[in-house]
Amino acid sequence: MTNRRNDIMQWLQEVEHPAKDRNIVELGMIEGIEDDGNKIVVTLGFAKHRDPLAEYLIGSAKAAVIRNAPEGTQVEIKTVIREAAPKKKPGLDLGFEELSQVKHIIGIASGKGGVGKSTVSVNLAVALARLGYKVGLADADVYGPSVPKMTASEGMVPDAILEGEKEVILPYEKYGVKWMSIGYFAKPEQALIWRGPMACNALKQMILQVRWGELDFLLIDMPPGTGDIHISLVHDIPLEGAVIVSTPQDVALADVEKGVNMFRNESVNKPIFGLVENMAWFTPAEHPDEIYYIFGRDGGIRMAEKYGIPLLGQIPIVQSIREGGDCGEPAALSSRPDGLAFLSLAEKLTGIL
Repeated sequence: MTNRRNDIMQWLQEVEHPAKDRNIVELGMIEGIEDDGNKIVVTLGFAKHRDPLAEYLIGSAKAAVIRNAPEGTQVEIKTVIREAAPKKKPGLDLGFEELSQVKHIIGIASGKGGVGKSTVSVNLAVALARLGYKVGLADADVYGPSVPKMTASEGMVPDAILEGEKEVILPYEKYGVKWMSIGYFAKPEQALIWRGPMACNALKQMILQVRWGELDFLLIDMPPGTGDIHISLVHDIPLEGAVIVSTPQDVALADVEKGVNMFRNESVNKPIFGLVENMAWFTPAEHPDEIYYIFGRDGGIRMAEKYGIPLLGQIPIVQSIREGGDCGEPAALSSRPDGLAFLSLAEKLTGIL
């Protein structure tokens, strides 16, 4: 065996592509080189639509090797057809390398806003971490990011490192969870006036270029509704399935049906792991035995039964949940009844997966 690969590559640089003013090495056409000392085999790669100058390039490549190789060396040129590499948008790496160590990627979704989806997402992430799991949360609610406020990390700017030509973003870590939010890249009072494609690309970058490391769960707090961003996320992110959040009243449950149907649509086809009924009832702190069903009663139970999905939990309206979100200390950190409700939710979810 000989080691003349570099020499052979140099010989092949003599072969210019007449239509592209570059040689076949610069054009990346060399798919392989085999050299046993007596015979040299060069494999050239052509696009699916064969180059009209292919025969010229094959002959020129063979001539270049024969001209430079020792006399008597056998030379053969092979060809392969290859698919063109997908074009990448500038600055956006659409690979899944940073998600390779993540076991479960779960979307937290709702049919409409105002049902406490982000509150459930943040507290579920903290509850999973309390149970000993490695957890991350990506705040993909592009028009209303809540994670900075709910984790007291407003004003935090994520660090980024350059690895070759790829920039990798480092998540913020607190409460045993790795956090990333579109809100870290804008001032709190700044409105993100983005069209759908711009928002989709920013969100994919925020998820795919983050150094998540080894995780048991990566939760994605999705925007409310069933629009472009949702379709883009479920198609471009290896989402395993979703958890739906709703309140008991009929208006919210009507929108939940749309969310359920979106995930079950054949073009999406992602499983729904369960439904969380938020704001299920209200109990005054001074009267712990009293229960008031402000938004209706058992609507989540009926919806879960209708669609054959588990009811993962019923979260009551508790002042401490709101206060925890406002001050950046999620309720799931506590051992109060509200914290235990989120721990129970986390246990039920892990029992399904």
